Amino acid sequence: MSLYHETAAIVTAAGPTATHGGSLKSRIFKDKSLKSPPAQVYALALETSKWSAILKEVVEASDLLKHERKLTPVLSLLLVHDLLLSKSGIALPATHGLRVSIERHKARLHSEFVRARIRRKCATLDALRTQVEIEARGGCPVHPRWIRVNTLKSTVEDQLATTFRGWEVVESVAEVIKAADAFDGQGRKGKKVIHIDGHIPNLIAACPGVADFTKTEAYKSGKIILQDKASCFPAYLLDPRPERDGDVMDTCAAPGNKTTHLAAIVHSRVEDNKAVVFDGKTGKKGKKSGEEKKKGTTIFAFEKDPHRAKTLQKMVKTAGSDTFTVVNAGKDFLKVNPLDAQYRNVGALLLDPSCSGSGIVGRDDAPTLHLPSAAPSSTSSSSTTKANAKGKQNISNKRKSPPTTTATETQEQPPAKVLIDDDGVAIPVSSQADLEARIASLASFQLTLLQHAMSFPAAKRITYSTCSIHAGENEHVVLRALASDVAKRRGWRVLKREEQVEGMRRWDVRGEAEAMNLEGVTVEEQEKEEVREAVIRAYYRDDGRGVMGFFVAGFVRDGTVDDPVYLDGVEQQQEGEEDEEDPEGPFVRDEHGRIVRDENGIPTLKSTGKKAVDLKELEGDDESSVEYRIEGQEEEDEEEPYQRDGKGKIVRDDEGLPVLKEGRRWKVVKGGKEHKDEEVSDESESASDGDEDGDEWGGFDD
Repeated sequence: MSLYHETAAIVTAAGPTATHGGSLKSRIFKDKSLKSPPAQVYALALETSKWSAILKEVVEASDLLKHERKLTPVLSLLLVHDLLLSKSGIALPATHGLRVSIERHKARLHSEFVRARIRRKCATLDALRTQVEIEARGGCPVHPRWIRVNTLKSTVEDQLATTFRGWEVVESVAEVIKAADAFDGQGRKGKKVIHIDGHIPNLIAACPGVADFTKTEAYKSGKIILQDKASCFPAYLLDPRPERDGDVMDTCAAPGNKTTHLAAIVHSRVEDNKAVVFDGKTGKKGKKSGEEKKKGTTIFAFEKDPHRAKTLQKMVKTAGSDTFTVVNAGKDFLKVNPLDAQYRNVGALLLDPSCSGSGIVGRDDAPTLHLPSAAPSSTSSSSTTKANAKGKQNISNKRKSPPTTTATETQEQPPAKVLIDDDGVAIPVSSQADLEARIASLASFQLTLLQHAMSFPAAKRITYSTCSIHAGENEHVVLRALASDVAKRRGWRVLKREEQVEGMRRWDVRGEAEAMNLEGVTVEEQEKEEVREAVIRAYYRDDGRGVMGFFVAGFVRDGTVDDPVYLDGVEQQQEGEEDEEDPEGPFVRDEHGRIVRDENGIPTLKSTGKKAVDLKELEGDDESSVEYRIEGQEEEDEEEPYQRDGKGKIVRDDEGLPVLKEGRRWKVVKGGKEHKDEEVSDESESASDGDEDGDEWGGFDD
């Protein structure tokens, strides 16, 4: 099947009434049956749709479908588009039947195309291109290409010298937007201009359509990440600081833009090449090297959809944050136990749940396709001469009254409205009641998620965000969350504007005043204004900001108010689970199912979050020495005492300890004195000092 047949099948199924598969772009790139390059199919489908109103006039005025009966209306548009507008022409061999059927009418098609341009009062083809682009957007403003520099791997300065070498840096986003509709002398759209954002650090706005950044080395290596400015708000507003917040959690993480942004922010908290880390056990601060920092702060990323989780894992690895980001693939955040010991240090959570997606730019990325009228089924020509004469007469009539698409024609069969959420799921919406029901359902889920996040014992900061413009998913969820039982018992409040990071504090688009009145929730007028000023909004408007529709709110608590169930919950949970048998064993495992061990090979217990063997506790307060020695081995015997398998690896028992060779067993020496029993009680500890024995093994060499 040729490029044109595959594209025709796609655009025919991607009309306004299509309800499956999300946007045109996602459907094309997810279609594994395509033989043609997806990018080529998408470009042809999109550009033909943009030009279809003009191409429809050209095809009808030239009587193309009347003379070429094997052509369908869709194929005629695709082929004529490439003939008239593609630099390389029709992408078929010169002798191919489809190409021949179009090129035999080449002169007439070009003539009708010029007439169509003149009717639109465009002096040049570039002027016509600009008009088509504006009409294709449906009056919507141009959206810049936002690019976040990943500071885990690069800097803005490095990218200006490499990826953006030769680009002009302008002072405002408005200048970038203006450059998008400009054409150079060769008919190429856009100019190479960029703007360094003043709200979000390490963010660049580039003129769209000028360059394909996905093909650059910087993108492929994870040095730059394509991410809308508004999508950067949640992580930046959360402002995770290891010394204050401990571990961080991204609750609905795929595809990973916000997760990797969190990682970059955590990584940036460095002082003199030292990172301040949080000891969740003692609450004390300490300094560790850059490499050790990654062990001190963990980012837990959850994604319940296995397919999307693979995308998340790939992005985390490409961005270089996989060493301190744990991806919980296929795990639902709502099923996570807040009292689980491994999450006891989680102090900051980012929530960006599924929403209506009503603020996403480019969701309806396929303009309306205007199809030419098909040729009549019956033929009335009795001879070639009569047919040609009749054809000339019809052409003459059409020139006097060129065909156009009227408003009445486009409204004869109004398309069913479809709501596509941020996961790409299409939901048919036949009425306002259906829309309100859908928003209410989403808001209920979003509130449940937010309340669940508020119940994590160490949590002190939360950001809640959506790519929706509906108050039901935004301000109303915030008000209900603040009025909830868990928020009141734990002392949660909104993060005030004056407490926000500088860039967000200066963002002037705030909550909607009318959204502060919510039935069933009583809020004082002063608190309403405080909440309205605290929440942040963004709109897809022609206001020079160049962002998509978005909403984000921050929540904080100082910990002075809390419910005993959350203060003592971890201990109660541990006591209640002592008798329960875990099929995966008593030790903490990573995402691959492997037991997590420290540098000494000692595993961590799930029930307590502590090491299975705590050497510091065995040493005691008197700092007397504790040694594990092996009986049955002479001092001069240098043979290793441990059993090894066929691959040369040390054999370990169920608790992770190495298995000794036959005839040898463990003995404990404390303070230079031998203890026959393997366990050492507090009563048997002494402060006596003893000389260190030279017959000791220097650790696990696996």
